[in-house]
Amino acid sequence: MRTKEIKILVSEYKNAEELITNDRELVLAAREIAATAYAPYSHFKVGAALRLYDGSIVRGSNQENAATPVGICAERSALFWANANHPDQAVVAIAVSAIDQKGEHAKNLSPCGICRQALLEAQHRYKQPIRVILDSREKIEVLNNVECLLPLSFNGNSLNGVK
Repeated sequence: MRTKEIKILVSEYKNAEELITNDRELVLAAREIAATAYAPYSHFKVGAALRLYDGSIVRGSNQENAATPVGICAERSALFWANANHPDQAVVAIAVSAIDQKGEHAKNLSPCGICRQALLEAQHRYKQPIRVILDSREKIEVLNNVECLLPLSFNGNSLNGVK
């Protein structure tokens, strides 16, 4: 038997003012778009803002549906729109922010498993790391790539027996 340790580096910031300009701009865009979410069931409004390789920003918010699997998370909303409308532009960063059931900035935030996998696919597709910025009430966490969110991940190489 062999035991491996997986380390994930996360940079923590107290507020958006501490971030570099590009990251701060994404966080503010994610906060703004969260207000447009359609979340009548969870009352948890999520916004995502992506920066594309050319510098443009794409936004998305969660859209719920009474038939639960029909809705879509903010991360995939933005990601799929970007892939459909800018297929030649790699996603280089994503910021995610949320408004909780009380109408306050969410205390904890992290993408769901499906969104992590979708982001990993985009990273794999463009062979470009995607910087991940998670904006919560008490801190902002920055990860250098999607593998930090999804270690031991499955991607297209896994289908070919390549790691």
